Amino acid sequence: MVAKLHIVPKQVDNAFSIRHDIVPQFGSIWHYHPEIELHYLVKGEGIRFVGDSIGNFQQDDMILMGSNVPHTWKCNMPSSSDYNVEALVLHFHPECLGKEFLNVYETQGISKLFEQAKTGLIIKGSSKEKIKRLMWRMLRETGLNKVVYLLRIYVILLESREYEVLSNSVEYTKFNQLDGSRMEKVLSFTLQNFRNKILIEDVAQLTNLSVTSFCRFFKMTNNKSYFDFLTEVRLSHACRLLIKTDYTIAHIALDSGFENTSNFYRHFKNVKGITPKQYKNLFFSA
Repeated sequence: MVAKLHIVPKQVDNAFSIRHDIVPQFGSIWHYHPEIELHYLVKGEGIRFVGDSIGNFQQDDMILMGSNVPHTWKCNMPSSSDYNVEALVLHFHPECLGKEFLNVYETQGISKLFEQAKTGLIIKGSSKEKIKRLMWRMLRETGLNKVVYLLRIYVILLESREYEVLSNSVEYTKFNQLDGSRMEKVLSFTLQNFRNKILIEDVAQLTNLSVTSFCRFFKMTNNKSYFDFLTEVRLSHACRLLIKTDYTIAHIALDSGFENTSNFYRHFKNVKGITPKQYKNLFFSA
């Protein structure tokens, strides 16, 4: 999906940055940046877009995203007006410790890790627990001690096999400001209206393109059709309801924008490989 270049804020002399965000919602613009991002979600839930992956995020998730991987977070907003989401966000450029750092014998493997991060990785298990403790400590440190914590995180990520790959592709289309504006409109419109019937003509009109041009544009930049994307958004919402509620399958199907239960079952099985009931049983038996 087309994204906007984002300039990661940090002090001029700093090699990398870590911050503790407590905000009403995360920045919702679909964006990318050359820095690698390690994102630990302290509080909040919603739909996560990383590369060509669409899925739910929730409290205690940890995501590693490589250089220039487009991403955004769309939070589920509760009724309370004073509710905040919370995250630890570490940004570091692949060459933040110098180009030669990646070329010495002792650091072999780091470049491969950075390349793998371009698929987007969900960090799990004991690796996540160790890294989040280091991130909290890093937040309070300065100078060389801060660099030491970054190196310790590198070591854990290099040695870990406790992760899940998010995205199928590591290649992303370069785009311009107009394209970014178009896709932000499409994304916002889809998230606001996925429960309803959506006509491709209405979506194309948002971008000032003909239906044919819009379909070509979307497929070229996303490696999937718009309706495949829409189905994934609907299924992501359905998965959240399967886990968080006791709604019937029929209720979840309609609330997620599917025409009927059989249509919902068919799409769910095609994308997830199992039925909605099996998905729910697997989650609660894990």
